[in-house]
Amino acid sequence: MTTTTEPHTSIEAAPTARTLRRRVLSRMSIQSKLLVMLLLTSILSAAVVGAIGYQSGRSSLRASVFDRLTEIRGSQSRELEAKFSDLEESLIIYTRGVTANEAITAFTAGFDELNATTVDPGQWQSVVDYYANNFGKAEQQQTGNTLDVGALLPTSNAQKYLQAHYTAPFDDWDKAIRFDDARDGSAWSAANARFNDFFREIVLRFQFEDALLLDARGNVVYSAYKGVDLGTNILNGPYREGQLREAYQKAMASNAVDYVGVTDFGDYQPADEPTAWLLSPVGPQGRVQGVLALQFPISRINNLMTVDQQWEAAGMGRTGETFLVGPDDLMRSDSRLFLEDPEAYKRDVVDAGTPPDVAQQAIRQGGTTLVQPVATEATRQAQRGERGTIVESDYLGHETLQAYAPVNLRGLDWSIVAKIDTSEAFAPVANFTRTLVLSTVVIIFVVCLAAMLLARLFVRPIRRLEAGAQQISAGDYHVTLPVQSRDEFGDLTVAFNDMSRNLAIKEDLLAEQRRENDRLMLSLMPEPVVQRYREGEETIAQDHRDVTVIFADIVGLDELGTDLDSDQLLSIVNKLTRQFDAAAENLGVEQVRTLHNGYLASCGLSVPRLDNVRRTVDFAIEMQRVIDRFSSETGHRLYLRAGIDTGTVTSGLVGRSTLAYDMWGSAVNLAYQVQSGSPQPGVYVTSTVYDVMRDSREFTAAGNITVDGEEQPVWRLSERQP
Repeated sequence: MTTTTEPHTSIEAAPTARTLRRRVLSRMSIQSKLLVMLLLTSILSAAVVGAIGYQSGRSSLRASVFDRLTEIRGSQSRELEAKFSDLEESLIIYTRGVTANEAITAFTAGFDELNATTVDPGQWQSVVDYYANNFGKAEQQQTGNTLDVGALLPTSNAQKYLQAHYTAPFDDWDKAIRFDDARDGSAWSAANARFNDFFREIVLRFQFEDALLLDARGNVVYSAYKGVDLGTNILNGPYREGQLREAYQKAMASNAVDYVGVTDFGDYQPADEPTAWLLSPVGPQGRVQGVLALQFPISRINNLMTVDQQWEAAGMGRTGETFLVGPDDLMRSDSRLFLEDPEAYKRDVVDAGTPPDVAQQAIRQGGTTLVQPVATEATRQAQRGERGTIVESDYLGHETLQAYAPVNLRGLDWSIVAKIDTSEAFAPVANFTRTLVLSTVVIIFVVCLAAMLLARLFVRPIRRLEAGAQQISAGDYHVTLPVQSRDEFGDLTVAFNDMSRNLAIKEDLLAEQRRENDRLMLSLMPEPVVQRYREGEETIAQDHRDVTVIFADIVGLDELGTDLDSDQLLSIVNKLTRQFDAAAENLGVEQVRTLHNGYLASCGLSVPRLDNVRRTVDFAIEMQRVIDRFSSETGHRLYLRAGIDTGTVTSGLVGRSTLAYDMWGSAVNLAYQVQSGSPQPGVYVTSTVYDVMRDSREFTAAGNITVDGEEQPVWRLSERQP
């Protein structure tokens, strides 16, 4: 018996041992398998060393770039401040000189003398043609707006005379500034022949846009370029809304012989680009007779800030630039990318968040001054008087290194920013990074050869679970993963599959319930009210101004119901209501409540509309057409009786257990009274609606109604639209 048992035991031992090993491996805990990941410590060590070296090199390079940007920013600021200081000192010298004093006296006297003159029809027509064909078209091309030329035409005799002799004859400003004498024998022409060369030299040598002399009454008695502002009044003329008016008043009231006023860049309609002003009072000692205003063009600032577009020669590389920003977060100089490639500029700023119409305006204007917003952290800190450096996205959406500071200019709250793209600034670190990466890769490769098989075995179930989780995150709840082991990963896979099935069932139920709820709620109330109700608000009411309300009643429907059964009557009501709803949607009118023979609607409730009265009246006419068409097709005689009023209403949810969206207020009540107080069919309106529509629709008086003890007239729409 012993001999027969021993061979049987040795035969079964080998398969039992193999099965046991497989079971041990499949049941090995995750904690045990994590031991394999110790191999990754060497990779982590190499990565840490590489990261430290990379960050150290990057920090050193960034500090060097910041130092360079700070140096450029300081240099540009000093040059800008020196330029403004030189111009201010020069302006004081000019205005305190004898020539400017004699010029203001002569031009003022000549201007006053011209008030008694007239221009012949031919000269006046030349002025009108100049405004329409030259000035008007140039302004439209620059701004995209069509000018009301009639509002800008000269009004005073002096203005008409000067522009007929010195403005209209020239379509080139360079010719106008060099024209000294119209030889008309006037005192003003004599003054221009004497002093025009003096002011022309100031304008041309310092590259000013223009030089204006304004007398003590605000009249532009002289202009070097003889533009459309010649002869106008800066206090009450067509160009009084610019910054020149306030600056002129301050200069006149300064009581200081060395006063110089400076304005920020702004739109001055007679100029073809954003303009700033330098002003100083003119007159003998102790008496101010006027103001000399020098029109400072943005091109001077751009030449300085763009270093005459020689950025690379100035050490700014391929992407560096400096620009100015005003207190309104708008540029005061042009963007480098705009000057180099306007289309690339437009594409980048729009992608970065600038509205497309703003980018298009910059292209149309020919520059980004007073157009491109630069609301970054750098500009905000500079406007607070701080200076420093920062790494952030710029107005183009590029990550950049930026150096910022306020600009020390009297009367101007400007900031200067010098920047360069980080991709260019950190380009030298690429070689260092490449070497570091290659050495790290060699170390990692050696380690990975030993750990590859175990890592793949370990990561595979995690990848499957990750992919399944991503599918669930994307909304696919019908994910089932195969269970390939009996360890913690196997248990997690089983739990994952159970979770997926439960989520799928619950999601289907929730989706069905959500669709049903949405359909019901949207049929009862507008979408904004639905959203507020979903967020938990219990008391939802909102006041609305300028809302037009129509309360309509279908006359004859009750009588028709006596001849029809309930199904037929309901079919007619539904048919008419659907057509009313379609007309309301087409005209932008919002249906509020429907009764079996009544219809309450409004315009301007959820969506404010400037023409809500017209739309509501058109809707009433369309309802009348629907009823007339129904009557002619069926032989039934139905009529519309509608009341319309406009004013303030309140809308909201009424009730708790049973919700109802309703609208109430004086306009609703008055519309109902107008409708119910009129026995005859037709469209009746209140005086408020009548006042708005009487020029475009015909109404007849329809009596009065009593509202709060007062009689108010009612009007009936008398016309019918074909």
